[in-house]
Amino acid sequence: MVKAALLGVTHGHSRGHLRTLQALREIEGIYLWDENPEALAKMQQESGDKIIGTSTNLEELLKNKDIFFVISALRNDNGPDICLRALAAGKHILAEKPIGRTAADVERVVVAAERAGLQLGVAYTNRTNPVALKARELVQQGIIGPLVSMESRIITTQVAARNPKSWFFDQAVAGGGILAWLGCHYLDMFRFVSGDEVKSVSAEVATMSGEDITVEDVASVSLRFRSGAIASLHAGYLLPLSGPKYSNPPANETYYGFRGRGGRVYWDPVARPAVLKVESTRPDWSAAPMSEFIYQLRESQAYGGGYGEDFVLEFIRAGQGQGAPPASGRDALAVSRIIDAAYESSRTGRRIELAG
Repeated sequence: MVKAALLGVTHGHSRGHLRTLQALREIEGIYLWDENPEALAKMQQESGDKIIGTSTNLEELLKNKDIFFVISALRNDNGPDICLRALAAGKHILAEKPIGRTAADVERVVVAAERAGLQLGVAYTNRTNPVALKARELVQQGIIGPLVSMESRIITTQVAARNPKSWFFDQAVAGGGILAWLGCHYLDMFRFVSGDEVKSVSAEVATMSGEDITVEDVASVSLRFRSGAIASLHAGYLLPLSGPKYSNPPANETYYGFRGRGGRVYWDPVARPAVLKVESTRPDWSAAPMSEFIYQLRESQAYGGGYGEDFVLEFIRAGQGQGAPPASGRDALAVSRIIDAAYESSRTGRRIELAG
């Protein structure tokens, strides 16, 4: 049993992270911190289960030796400095993505965590989704042969339905738009499923919504991996309707596809039940060369559902010396470097090579 703190209660995912902490039997108490006392009081009143303390004084909160780890749900511009303060106080951190505005911001936090010998995780919770885990297993076992191409798509509701005045759409605060907020999950999934790293990036990003925002709301990204495989991501705030007007209430159009010389795996990550489709020409698959794996995912109030609980549990165990986080600070840094390269490519019209 451990105690945790949630740093930031006004982030778009703060309530989701709090629900995860409340759902986990391993969490015996939760502290909340935010600079806004009214927001703290409201969060405690509405979500008081397990909350044992609130504070607007970060230094005092971080002195609390009972706190084993913190979840940071912060604005991208102030997240790195607050994370550095938590690390200096000896706290493991599970950070909301992308941690900072740029890869340089993220790297400061990653290096500090490594020097302190503390765990730094990032909330790429899809890594514990059983569908993604099965896809990774099949791809890395060579069921579809050598990987040739990857494709993903995240199209969601337009900016007008998402509060255009939010800091998410302010480049000075957020650092980026659709790529930094949602596309990052899909870029991370390329790396996770393939086990490969990006070698070069070419991209076009644009702001087409007509709203008064300073970040991209549509992006097309092309990647080449070290193995030679290529990948593409199309991301955008483009759907004209929202919510219940669509058959899928979150109003997302999503897709993952991984293609090899001898087959493919593909799925829609928001469909329920979740169905992973597989095609393979391998002789040991000849009896059923086209197969489906159907998943009734465990329900939970946690952010990400049942596998969201699993994600945080794995992080806690990593902090206790049992294995590694499901998504580390180094994973956050790798994705941030891809996104930075995408912005540079769009700005300069050049393909950008990544170091290493």
